Amino acid sequence: MAETKDTRPKKQIPLRLSAKLYDQIAAWAEDDFRSVNGQIEYLLTECVRQRKKNGKYVSDTMDEPPELDIE
Repeated sequence: MAETKDTRPKKQIPLRLSAKLYDQIAAWAEDDFRSVNGQIEYLLTECVRQRKKNGKYVSDTMDEPPELDIE
């Protein structure tokens, strides 16, 4: 089955990240030869794809900040 390309304009949203998280995403983006914005979009797309595949819903603890082991 061929994938259809979404031709609607992309939404622009403000996003606040901790400096640590930004640095980690920036390093990952560089490793993958993407911009930081492209990396964030890729990660979000993969998460949505995985959620659709597994049929899992967002947990009740979604509003709690994640525990990130970023050093």
